Amino acid sequence: MDSAAENMTLSSRVVAITKGDASSLDSGHARLLELGYKQELKRGLSAISNFSLSFSVISVLTGVTTLYNTGLNYGGPVSMQYGWFIASAFTMLVALSMAEICSSYPTTGGLYYWSAKLAGPRWAPFASWITGWFNIIGQWAGTTSVDFSLAQLIQVIILLSTGGKNGGGYEASKYVVIAFHGGILLLHGIINSLPVSVISFLAQLGAIWNVLGVFVLMILIPSVTTERASVKFVFTHFNAENENGINSRPYIFLLGLLMSQYTLCGYDSSAHMTEETKGADRNGPKGLISSVGISIIVGWGYILAITFAVTDIHYLLSEDNDAGGYAIAEVFYLAFKRRYGNGSGGIVCLVMVGVAIFFCGMSSVTSNSRMAYAFSRDGAMPLSSLWHKVNKQEVPIHAVWLSVSVSFCMALTSLGSIVAFEAMVSIAVIALPIFFRVTLAQKHFVAGPFNLGRYGIIVGWAAVIWVVIISVLFSLPVSYPIAIQTFNYTPVAVGSLLVLVVAFWILTAHRWFKGPLTDVKNSTFSLS
Repeated sequence: MDSAAENMTLSSRVVAITKGDASSLDSGHARLLELGYKQELKRGLSAISNFSLSFSVISVLTGVTTLYNTGLNYGGPVSMQYGWFIASAFTMLVALSMAEICSSYPTTGGLYYWSAKLAGPRWAPFASWITGWFNIIGQWAGTTSVDFSLAQLIQVIILLSTGGKNGGGYEASKYVVIAFHGGILLLHGIINSLPVSVISFLAQLGAIWNVLGVFVLMILIPSVTTERASVKFVFTHFNAENENGINSRPYIFLLGLLMSQYTLCGYDSSAHMTEETKGADRNGPKGLISSVGISIIVGWGYILAITFAVTDIHYLLSEDNDAGGYAIAEVFYLAFKRRYGNGSGGIVCLVMVGVAIFFCGMSSVTSNSRMAYAFSRDGAMPLSSLWHKVNKQEVPIHAVWLSVSVSFCMALTSLGSIVAFEAMVSIAVIALPIFFRVTLAQKHFVAGPFNLGRYGIIVGWAAVIWVVIISVLFSLPVSYPIAIQTFNYTPVAVGSLLVLVVAFWILTAHRWFKGPLTDVKNSTFSLS
């Protein structure tokens, strides 16, 4: 079917669906019916709420704070400043391409539904199977990462509050950190069991907190610190000195990009909330793009302000400082300690960051649960009939607690190897739908209200190439010589997952999984 014919078909469907009730049926609801799904979740989110959830998941305070050590170690100011703009530019291209697809297919399934629709009838089941499993496991890994980073930050806050590492402060064991992580996930599960109106309010509060938090820290830290870096240092200093045995400057710079790219992820949350967003075919893409754009601006401001307070990179990265090697914590602590004689103000700043990370984790669980709900609705997961049930408040309650439980279990790998745990998180990057959009669906893709017009293919290819590059970067060795303790297990983790998912498909799933199922008669979605 060509584009014109399909457009006529879609238009006729809308007319058929909305006949007699055109004034009350939301455009996102109408499009959902076209795609073959009933409206089961409460459609109560505004464009601002959709943006807030995605912005909270990206959370520059979370990403930059967590991986600032990586940026300092691999290239320092140069890799953080210029690497941020490189990653930001390409991430925006990825976001634009995803937003175009989201506008056409505003469903909670997001990436895996898009893959099925764009891959065509022959490849739809397999494409959605692969994309869906990588997406949901990547999302769970992302939540694990966020909440575990908050648990680690709490550990550092306690350490500094009790005197610091050099003052006899309390250093929590890794088992205590796991307990913190479990408590945080429990709170996030309880919050996400509440009606979507409450989650919407908290998400907006989280977005406001993230923006205000960045601006407060941007002004406060450079103002308080008594030893500021020069403009030349902030924009031209390249840290080639690391204890990882890597001497190549280009290679060091590429590894430094990981801080920026790790921070700028999670924006597909806007897509997973579309079935709860009013006017989702327009507001979903708006939330996705605006969350990335604003994150780019405030993220750079945060990096810039903190780096002006950096004067001794080696000391900040040393495990012998009061924060135990947690660079940003040491920056905050020293800034106040040197000016006022104690670091209490720096600890308050860390609490501010911790609250932002808490909101990030909360929104991550929200997104996880919606993806699990959608994937199980199509029968792809074990016990699917359980995970896609919604309660009286129209919340997928079982999917919420499934996400919390899996995220806790994933963190247990950190007890044996922090490196293996971090590798699991990197699975979250995948862009198969965009690849299908620019290849198999190039001629028959029907754009929604938001579209890139003739530039869609160019932007899509740029996005795909960037994702491939980043995937390679996540897999590179980060230390030489390579040893068991420092080996980057990302390729092993991704490869193992791929083998398991494909093996499950070959052995059994290809017989019964047919891709996204429809529950509305005469929908426009068909795999035959």
